[in-house]
Amino acid sequence: MDLQLTGKRALVTGSSSGLGEAIARALAAEGADVVVHGRDRARTEAVAAGIRAAGGSAHVALGDLATDAGADAVAEAALAGGPIDILVNNAGSYPHRSWHEATAEDWRQTYEVNVISGVRMILRVVPRMRERGWGRVIQIGGGLSVQPSADLPHYNATLAARHNLTVSLARQLKGTGITSNTVAPGAILVDSVQRLLTGLAPARGWGETWEDIERKAIEEMAPNDIGRLGRPEEIAAAVLYLSGPLADYVTGSTLRVDGGIVRGVH
Repeated sequence: MDLQLTGKRALVTGSSSGLGEAIARALAAEGADVVVHGRDRARTEAVAAGIRAAGGSAHVALGDLATDAGADAVAEAALAGGPIDILVNNAGSYPHRSWHEATAEDWRQTYEVNVISGVRMILRVVPRMRERGWGRVIQIGGGLSVQPSADLPHYNATLAARHNLTVSLARQLKGTGITSNTVAPGAILVDSVQRLLTGLAPARGWGETWEDIERKAIEEMAPNDIGRLGRPEEIAAAVLYLSGPLADYVTGSTLRVDGGIVRGVH
């Protein structure tokens, strides 16, 4: 199926590794001209080079989106090659803190990185979409926004804010040709997650092979109807759909890709 992304320009924040990298690679494979964003020059340029080696088109934008100056630098670099048609706000962090450990400063910093960073890019990129009468804004959210755990309260709250601003933005963009949606992943197998679970395995008796570790970790920590972690490519596929003209009638929505871990919530 042709998703009609050839010639579109996409900025994927936090795409120098992990889920963002998978999204950037998938968009490029569908013909989009992708701007890879990160804070580390070597890693960011390596992802862009890999996309170009595979026959895709990729550019680099460096900067810390938790600051106005960093967001200005990223927007300037991204827009230098032309307007952005697709903005994927993926950049974020999830520092492991419990209610007893998380300080007010942890809450503030996590909100700055996970929410305001995306707002900064919306304010810098969406006006150009309005001028052209077409665009896509996609937040990467998560099931913890609606079914929060006892741990990571500061992170859970920022996911809820991402979901909320998606709907508010969709209402604001009514009739403009721009849609605003959220993709909500479940537990996804990126390198950092595999390292974390492998490190926990000996103490928890999850076994020695990755197959055993994954199965038992899911059973204990994130039970779902598929019985495994999601793959980055599965999240990227959801982003691809929402990025193109085939999703013109979808806005203010949450597309859950979580193996069924969240139940009864839309």
